[in-house]
Amino acid sequence: MTSSEDSAGPTATTATSATGPTAATTATSATGPTAATSATGPTAATTATSATGPTAATAATAATGATRWTDATVYPDMWVDPDDDPRETGVESADERGMLLDYLRYYRLTLEMKCAGLDAEQLARRSIPPSTMSLLGLVRHLTEEERHLRRVMGGEDAPKLYRTDDDRDGDWNGAIADPAVVADAWRQWRTEVELTDRFVAGVDDLGSRNAGVSDLGPDGADLQLRDMLMAQIAEYARHCGHADLLRERIDGRVGQ
Repeated sequence: MTSSEDSAGPTATTATSATGPTAATTATSATGPTAATSATGPTAATTATSATGPTAATAATAATGATRWTDATVYPDMWVDPDDDPRETGVESADERGMLLDYLRYYRLTLEMKCAGLDAEQLARRSIPPSTMSLLGLVRHLTEEERHLRRVMGGEDAPKLYRTDDDRDGDWNGAIADPAVVADAWRQWRTEVELTDRFVAGVDDLGSRNAGVSDLGPDGADLQLRDMLMAQIAEYARHCGHADLLRERIDGRVGQ
């Protein structure tokens, strides 16, 4: 995929190892991000750009007075230039498994990139009432979805981290502007990503059926692993679209 293409994800990019995400996406410390990252989560590859403002060539003023900007100079509709984009590898996926895992990797990285360079208050900032959606809430929500995949497909004992019977939106409602909450959210997300990839790597057949009870479809219908991976990709892609809008509203930064 070249950076001039749309944001539907990578086409014919790397066959990601099923043993786990790249070091840029899964390295976990007690405080959340790796040493090369800030406490807000993104990797060094995604935080090298400043979130303080645009270049003169790419800034545009919206009707609200906010400045829209991007660090991309090659393709102005992208987040960063191709050489700085950790999603771009130039390596072709070899098979169905590689393609599915590469799409999943792509959207996981996109989530990190959309959160790059923001402090706790910005990450927890809600969109507009009555929505409770925030970038921090997205991280917590997708952490729950990583656990959900293993609970359904592997039958694992992976209870919900943030949602309860009393607060079914706890992943969103608990996303408060506290650096400790932010650090914990990134730590939990990276842990769950690694566990999901480890589980998938241990299943040889993408046609394997769910060992746990499925809550997708009528009557807990049986699912193949390939179906669940597609559902996970769709979940990330959907919420990366939300992240586009949330980030633009915070500091004006735009780009695929």
